[in-house]
Amino acid sequence: MERREELKEIIRELHAGVSAGKLKKKFAKIIKDTSPEEIAAMESSLIEEGFPPDEIRRLCDVHVQVFEKSLAKGGKPSKSPGHPIHTFMEENRRAKELIKDLAKRAKSLKKSPGEAGAAAFAEGWRTFREIEKHYARKENQLFPALEKKGFTGPTKVMWSKHDEIRAAIKEIESLRERGDWAAVHDKMKALESSVKKMIFLEEKILYPTAARKLGDAEWFAIKRGEAEIGYAWVKPAGEWDEKLAQAYAGIHGAPAAPPGTGGAYGAAEPRAVGSPEAPAGTGSASAAGALRLSEGALTPGQIDLMLKRFPFDVTFVDENDIVRYYTATEHRIFPRSPAIIGRAVQNCHPYKSVHVVNDILKSFREKKKDVAEFWIQSQGAFIHIRYFPLYDAAGAYRGVIEVSQEVTGIRALEGERRILDW
Repeated sequence: MERREELKEIIRELHAGVSAGKLKKKFAKIIKDTSPEEIAAMESSLIEEGFPPDEIRRLCDVHVQVFEKSLAKGGKPSKSPGHPIHTFMEENRRAKELIKDLAKRAKSLKKSPGEAGAAAFAEGWRTFREIEKHYARKENQLFPALEKKGFTGPTKVMWSKHDEIRAAIKEIESLRERGDWAAVHDKMKALESSVKKMIFLEEKILYPTAARKLGDAEWFAIKRGEAEIGYAWVKPAGEWDEKLAQAYAGIHGAPAAPPGTGGAYGAAEPRAVGSPEAPAGTGSASAAGALRLSEGALTPGQIDLMLKRFPFDVTFVDENDIVRYYTATEHRIFPRSPAIIGRAVQNCHPYKSVHVVNDILKSFREKKKDVAEFWIQSQGAFIHIRYFPLYDAAGAYRGVIEVSQEVTGIRALEGERRILDW
């Protein structure tokens, strides 16, 4: 309690404009002999008391300055190649190399702009922006597992830091396109600092805490959904996969199988209800086990095939604000992975957006609105996002569906096409 009160005071001082450097000694004294997990617990308790994650985020800069010398030392969590932590760490190593090289290129372009240098920077910049996959995997795979262990505050703080980096990347992209290399150079220095601080927070707090809190079964679930989001620059090695496959085979008495293929690892193929011998998608609407719908009847397999073939993404959140389903389409607009199933929808968004989510849900529950609509432009694509409430026959609120569609081509249509033209 005493330490938390002292941390609150530091946050207030940061909010008042006191520099991180001036608060280094005070912070170091508070967290002396304190484990990363205890520091994270203090952050969680502060958020529970009402401190916004964006305010807690201010502590990150002080934290890094206190321990910046230890960045080059050992103590990092060590996991077998293929383990999610190992993959995250390898991506961090590559991120440091890429951002350092880009900072040097930006400095050269500031002094002597040129087409060749600009083209080389653009190529490296495109490669570096793969870092988004690193952050998306943390948000959609690692964070949900930690939230189930009650580790929620620090993940909200870290997500806020992700958004800070994303905003910086967008700003640099705009400056690069304009050829303002002096500004690019200045912003690159700040981005390099932010990325290194994030790596510190991951390797000194997040990963050690996750390694202690999560068991093999949970790490397997994280691993199983990672490929849906993708990796930044590295391809995970398979050593850990083989060890885990053997462990699962021993526990379940089933043959080892690689992630996502069923058996000991993946989820079993869906079966038609009442027809255990019939694989999904093989029966007709009149087959045993078909689900009777308001119009017609479909087997679970047919429903799954139909939903996955929709030319848009659908996510279903139930009346308790829990994510229950998303369409596993081949090309998703926004990252989704199995770890979000069972997750509170508020935890699927950065803190700065949660109030919007809650406003939408409240309006739907109170039947004040019947749709919430947004549209954004991203990397040349026009994306239409809509939310629709669901009510049962008695009029009770039963949840909401999110429908996201890339409509660039639709917006460009003109005239008519009445004849098949493939």
